[in-house]
Amino acid sequence: MTLIRFIEIMAILVGAFSGFIEARRKRMDLVGVFTVAFIAAFGGGTLRDILLDRRPLFWVAHEEYAILIFVLAMVASPLMKTLRHIVSERLIVIADAVGLGLFSVAGVASALDAQMPLFIASMMGVITGIFGGVLRDIVCNEVPMVFRDGKPYAICAFVGNWLFLVMGMYGVPHDFALWSSALFISGLRLLTWKFNVQVGR
Repeated sequence: MTLIRFIEIMAILVGAFSGFIEARRKRMDLVGVFTVAFIAAFGGGTLRDILLDRRPLFWVAHEEYAILIFVLAMVASPLMKTLRHIVSERLIVIADAVGLGLFSVAGVASALDAQMPLFIASMMGVITGIFGGVLRDIVCNEVPMVFRDGKPYAICAFVGNWLFLVMGMYGVPHDFALWSSALFISGLRLLTWKFNVQVGR
């Protein structure tokens, strides 16, 4: 298994987890839990693949990804009431931040593999990082978090993507660049949330 595929799987799991949390808050049934988790896990990567004209889509090429989310939804749904007391806005923010970092670096790496220009690659990373959460919130009848909390979100992904690209230009080992950029994006997002950094307000 390549590192980028491992990161993609980790991102999918974190995205699905954020979907489980949001679905529980909305008191959805099993179908709702699966749908929201599926959208959160695959929404950003699907849009990226469509824009890059990649076929089949990444979750179609790897059927095990969709099966994994289906099994997790079956397991998670009956546990929702038990998990009620540990679910909080903070937990969703943490899951979103980790997913943002992992999805973003997976997106920018995929765009580079498709020989996209650097700026386009950085934007593909942003799209991959944020769009699953945007769709999740829309399906749950919420204004997407990226649009409403006023804190840097897409900006964190954009800056972290350029950190990855610059490290690549200077010959930094690819694996180190991937992990450090993902950690930077997630950490920056959590710091801006903790210290209530506002943008455009």
